[in-house]
Amino acid sequence: MPITLSHITVTAYRVPIASPVATSFGVMHNRPAVFVRLEDSEGAFGFGEIFANWPAAGAEHRARLLVEDMADLLVGQSFDSASDLFTQLTEKTHIRALQCGEWGPFRQVIAGLDTAMTDLEARRAGLSVARFLNSKAEQSVPCYASGIAIVQAEQQIAQSREAGFSAYKVKVGFDLTRDTALLTQIFAALNPGETLCADANQAWALPEAEHFVAACREMPLGWLEEPLPADASFTHWRALADQSPIPLAGGENITGTRGFADAIATGIFGVLQPDIAKWGGFSGCWPVAQAIRAAGLRYCPHFLGGGIGLIASGHLLAAAGGDGLLEVDVNPNPLRDAFDLWGGTLTKAQMPIPDTPGLGVIALPDEISPFQTFEHMLSA
Repeated sequence: MPITLSHITVTAYRVPIASPVATSFGVMHNRPAVFVRLEDSEGAFGFGEIFANWPAAGAEHRARLLVEDMADLLVGQSFDSASDLFTQLTEKTHIRALQCGEWGPFRQVIAGLDTAMTDLEARRAGLSVARFLNSKAEQSVPCYASGIAIVQAEQQIAQSREAGFSAYKVKVGFDLTRDTALLTQIFAALNPGETLCADANQAWALPEAEHFVAACREMPLGWLEEPLPADASFTHWRALADQSPIPLAGGENITGTRGFADAIATGIFGVLQPDIAKWGGFSGCWPVAQAIRAAGLRYCPHFLGGGIGLIASGHLLAAAGGDGLLEVDVNPNPLRDAFDLWGGTLTKAQMPIPDTPGLGVIALPDEISPFQTFEHMLSA
């Protein structure tokens, strides 16, 4: 039965935080999020999240892009499915994105809309999104602690350990000598059975990445994430992979089915990390997750945003299965923490994936309303 969209509500948030979140390419001084709610003519609804971490005004920009540049393609329009919406919007916004060169923002808005549409479809079917994608989906997914500042690793890993985590990812890419020295100290303090990964956030050119790999050769890093820019030449990625005993990871800045197919075919990556809020939603990322698994690679969805996107990432991982881990940023974020992600359990080692319809989000939590910066509702 076609789905006719009657209402769209988009809400942008920006929450101040006491401690900025630093990456090798910049600092987040607050936590943003853009949540979107779709409703059809029968009253069914679904929620999604649109990537908004960068640039600094990204949340407000994505919200207005949806309201002012894409609403005409949505409100009152009918779609056969989420994948139909994804395909139509991608095609119909191609020239608009080309005209302004803003491929990323358009893809991100479409990703959030696709997530909301998939949520709506699953609710109509009376299934969780995970079971809507795969009837044999897992009922929980393992998690790792992410977003750990290397200079604060001792404290943040201890706090994460108390929360039940046993796998951690620290941010590197600031100072090669200091980073490698600190990694040595962190490994010395890990408990038996714990895992440590590193994320450079595209910090280095090939010579610096080679230096890091050589210095860390004896360290049992679980993976090294984005040591090179995502658009660095294949020759450079291949050269680094050939000399690295550490599995290379990437994917949050790869887009398109073809882009991921090419990444899989290179054999460079041991871990691939699509981000459901940056490209694809479920319609794009579910086939990609299956392709990653079929290639014998590790699928670990990337995510660093609000609660809805993290829930969606968990459902996608539960449907895909395998030995992947769900990324959980351990820095304070009210736009994530207001959602009941762990069902009241004290440990965060596993995120439950309940059988409630859709993503299980009925409404946006009241406690985040005071931080609201932009809201707009469109009706047919």
